[in-house]
Amino acid sequence: MSHMVTSHGADFFGQDRYPLPFVTGLADYVAGVLPYDERGPIVQILKHAAAEGTEFTPDQAAAIGEALMKVARHRFTKPKVAAAVRLLAEAAARAAADAETWTWTLTDDTERAER
Repeated sequence: MSHMVTSHGADFFGQDRYPLPFVTGLADYVAGVLPYDERGPIVQILKHAAAEGTEFTPDQAAAIGEALMKVARHRFTKPKVAAAVRLLAEAAARAAADAETWTWTLTDDTERAER
């Protein structure tokens, strides 16, 4: 199974790992809880990043983190999903606070086994 690895994460290596189906599924939560004018760019980011991986400037990371935190805090977001979205939002906030590029990299289980 393929995963998305984000920089500025909470593990020992400063990364977080998310299954790709989770990342693409977040688009549905975003579309369901964010206002129309906010959700479009975030949905596109989730779909694009899940297909290719990407990098975000500190300003972009800050905006994405704020939007994801709204999703995490929304009353219709399931607790397990909210916890994972919160981790993603916190990683974005750390990248923005450090004025560093926030990266999303695609990987699969074979790469993980080689570590």
